[in-house]
Amino acid sequence: MSPPPPPLGRARKRAAQAFDAALDDAELVAARTALAQGRWTAVRALLVATGDDWDRRGHRVTVLAQETGTFAWTRDWLLAEPESGDASVLLALATVQRALNGKDKPARAREACRTAAALLPADPTPWLGLLMLERVLGVEEDVVQLFDEVRHRYADHHHAHHLMVARLAERRPEAGQDPLHEVYDFATWSAEQAPADSPLAILPVIAHAERYRVLARAGIEPTDPVASGHWVGRRARQVMKAAFDWWLEWERDDHPRSHVDLNYLAHAKFCEGRGAEAAALFHRIGPHVTPVPWSYPDRDPATAFRAARDSVLGTA
Repeated sequence: MSPPPPPLGRARKRAAQAFDAALDDAELVAARTALAQGRWTAVRALLVATGDDWDRRGHRVTVLAQETGTFAWTRDWLLAEPESGDASVLLALATVQRALNGKDKPARAREACRTAAALLPADPTPWLGLLMLERVLGVEEDVVQLFDEVRHRYADHHHAHHLMVARLAERRPEAGQDPLHEVYDFATWSAEQAPADSPLAILPVIAHAERYRVLARAGIEPTDPVASGHWVGRRARQVMKAAFDWWLEWERDDHPRSHVDLNYLAHAKFCEGRGAEAAALFHRIGPHVTPVPWSYPDRDPATAFRAARDSVLGTA
């Protein structure tokens, strides 16, 4: 049985600073620990058990790929099992992480992802790796094409939609708070196309936060998100209410990236000044804090999260 969460208040300050991309996935944490010790068989078993739960698979592979030793250990795995599609996918995303960190060539990462995609043609994860790479390094045409490749294999891919929103939000910063900006159209369309219980219902909130990031860094919005007023206009309030109502009715605590959405939604409700609603979300987040959007535009995310949480929950 998992240990109970730490009490609210001062005792949780340390937890708020410990950003763990694994979130609440205990099986992933165990496999990651084993891989760090060179026991790649635990990762093999984890990915086999994950099957075609594509959001969970993408989450697990992405988190594992971020570890510094994954690249080397996965090459050992491939030497032992050269036909392993799972090993190829993990090596591909580890190479993407190395390329994004300036430790490998982007061309090598692209080749690794396409090799994995050829081995597992139904798997959106190699295309997710390419999307992560080109979202930073590529031209928009490539980003759109790769998003389509992911969506063709799994239409409601959570991480891919977040990446697409972040890229679209960077279009035309000079347009300011244009409510007709394409990122809002995309987020609304995606939410409407998804099933009723899909966490993509939160996507308009993600779009609003990503657009704030862009505008604040461009000097168009204040760097204090609460003071910016970005979350208090009529349209913004409608978006936040719809997302919070969805959470109350459909909360998907079984989704591997549910805490990503919870952090965006708590941030939005705090910036909107809805303390009671934000408090409910902070309780659900517990120790599973994500750096974004608390870091937006250029803030220390641990400090920003702790200040927001303490202001609505108290520090006693």
